[in-house]
Amino acid sequence: MSAPVAVRRPANRSRDEARNGLPVEPDTSQPLPKRLLRTPLAWLTALVVVGYAVCLVLLYRQVVPDQEVPGGVLPGLGREAVPIAARYAAITVIPLTLLFLWADRFRPQRFWVWFMTFGWGACVATFFSAQVNSWAAAHLSIIGDGDPATGARAAIFVAPFVEEAAKGTVLFWLAILIRYAWVSRLSGIVLAGLSGAAFAFVENILYYGRAYRYAARTIGSVPPEEALRQVFVLRGLLTFFGHPLFTSMTGIGLAVAMRSRSKTVRVVAPLAGFCCAALLHMTFNTAASLLSGRQQLIVFLFVAIPLVLGFVGFVVRQLLAQGRLIRTRLGDYVRVGWLEADDPVPLSRLRTRPRALWHALLRGPSTFLATLRFQRAVTELAYLRDSMDRGLVDAAGHARERVLLAKIRTLRPAAVIQPVGAADYPWRRLRRRGRVAAVPAYAPPAFPGPAGLAGSYPAAPGTPGAPSAAPGPLGQTATRYSEVDPTWKPPGEQ
Repeated sequence: MSAPVAVRRPANRSRDEARNGLPVEPDTSQPLPKRLLRTPLAWLTALVVVGYAVCLVLLYRQVVPDQEVPGGVLPGLGREAVPIAARYAAITVIPLTLLFLWADRFRPQRFWVWFMTFGWGACVATFFSAQVNSWAAAHLSIIGDGDPATGARAAIFVAPFVEEAAKGTVLFWLAILIRYAWVSRLSGIVLAGLSGAAFAFVENILYYGRAYRYAARTIGSVPPEEALRQVFVLRGLLTFFGHPLFTSMTGIGLAVAMRSRSKTVRVVAPLAGFCCAALLHMTFNTAASLLSGRQQLIVFLFVAIPLVLGFVGFVVRQLLAQGRLIRTRLGDYVRVGWLEADDPVPLSRLRTRPRALWHALLRGPSTFLATLRFQRAVTELAYLRDSMDRGLVDAAGHARERVLLAKIRTLRPAAVIQPVGAADYPWRRLRRRGRVAAVPAYAPPAFPGPAGLAGSYPAAPGTPGAPSAAPGPLGQTATRYSEVDPTWKPPGEQ
């Protein structure tokens, strides 16, 4: 009877972990290639990469060469304009991406999650949005400058819903695949921001390339580089926040749903987030299409800027709130004696955690990896405790809790938890190596004092009691001993 029970328990445990979305520790006894081949996420990533490449190639073939449309030829971007436009678009997307990754500080996602989210926004969302926008605009009988997607009504009534749905689809997929990692509203903002920034990157390439190509083909127009820079100032500098801000509403709605036990909230919150994203997008496109000059400036100064500043303040508040949450939940383990009393404060501060990683990096790769894994394990433990307290994870969370506590105990000796003093920079180590340790001088001999014969350490050379000097007398200096007669023997002995 014992054998079936031993086989059944791991299966039940895996089923409990899958039901709660808990991660499963990899079997490190197997080689890495074998583990990757048995991981569903590895195969999913490979399939997604192929899909991204296909969408990107199809979009390139659609927008770069000239296309024949009813009534004439629609000029494409041309191969010359694409690299130039991509450089200008990268000026915006690189800082935005780094900013969102910086905001994902307490519980950063895995690299493949960032890659899948960014790639979806750049490849899949842009391709399907271009197809659906053109199809819907054509059915609305909109007449533009040869491209049916350039009409104002398409930009106002079609593009917001289509583009927000295309960008937000990846968020719903990730909410299904890694729902355990959606620990806060910051998780939704970061992932949504990456998708929106990637979408804006490719869309900006299209806008910049069209401006460049139009100026190059039009006689008497401004130079192509000048025309591109004018569009760059408008889209890349003044309104760069558009797509990330819109899609973040969908991410916040999903995050609220993931952290709630109410079925009503889980249905209404994502729908409300998507509607808010589409409404903001529609308002932005309306102002850009129907307003001009001073009207646009008023909307920009009194609507757009306050909205962006409020969003930044919301993100900062969320960062501080997550620090307090981690400190509180780690305090639960301190009270039962499973963590050190000094752990919660340095592991929940925004400045102390990266400083500890910097100190660890200067001490060597092994210390850096141990510190990074220690911080991730402690943070996951805090959010696991919060999920169990909210009722989002049932008793299966105790098994994961024990795994994390064991990992923390193993990594603690090699990790930097509370950085103290200045970092161990290489030049500081070289300076310490260059210093010659000063040899303490011997105290002046005071025979029979602490130096010399019968002292605690030898006397300095050239002094009485030193090896090179003549041995001093034993006992008091006034005492003199006679020489021993080697022929002496007791009386009566022959």
